[in-house]
Amino acid sequence: MENEQSSFTAPKITRGSCLCAAVHWEFRGEIPDATICNCTACRRYGVLWAYDYDGYAITVDDPNGHLVPYQRGSKVLSFTFCKVCGNVVSWRSNTTGPDGKVRIAVNLRLAEPEAVASIKVLRFDGLDSYEDLPVDGRTVGHIWF
Repeated sequence: MENEQSSFTAPKITRGSCLCAAVHWEFRGEIPDATICNCTACRRYGVLWAYDYDGYAITVDDPNGHLVPYQRGSKVLSFTFCKVCGNVVSWRSNTTGPDGKVRIAVNLRLAEPEAVASIKVLRFDGLDSYEDLPVDGRTVGHIWF
């Protein structure tokens, strides 16, 4: 009998955790891009966001209840922080979309650098125009290293 090889390929999983490792996130599948936003919150937090929907490509694991939400302005979303080490873990929409999904983003800066270095970076003007800025070809590795 010949040795049959499976054509199954496990999906790529990128993981991140806060500094104290109390909170973890997973992004299942290829991360298409990372977003840098210049709004007053994101530029102060220094985050790189990867977006999808809660419970779909992204899951956040907080087994001991260490995530603390912070809402500002119109309160359409909540930033979450680890109450132990203070790292920004994610943001989560406070509303459900028409498809029943909840938009979420995780902070790629909590992943190991080599796992995210080749992801292309998109820039979003969250301060003035609320529009995407021209793509300039940079990756997370260009921003980070």
